[in-house]
Amino acid sequence: MKVYSFYVYILSNQKFSVFYTGLINDLARRCLEHKHKTIKGFTEKYNVDQLMYFEVIDRAEDAIKREKQIKSYSRSKKINLIDQLNPCHSNLFRDGKIEL
Repeated sequence: MKVYSFYVYILSNQKFSVFYTGLINDLARRCLEHKHKTIKGFTEKYNVDQLMYFEVIDRAEDAIKREKQIKSYSRSKKINLIDQLNPCHSNLFRDGKIEL
């Protein structure tokens, strides 16, 4: 049986003016898709391609629950969450790799 990890993540644009919260099992691939604008919709429209925050979660059910929880957060609560992992608000996806 193959074991998956799931990533709940927050992306922003360079101006840090909008946020996108998502859930995926391959975060590096998803960041590349956002960077190259292969995903149509909100992230393409608002140029959202900067990885600001992520969590690794083992169970799909827990990841779905966490994604919904973060999506319900106010802007200030999302910023506080980002600040805990990434106080400089730098892009955590650089050169095809996720870096802390």
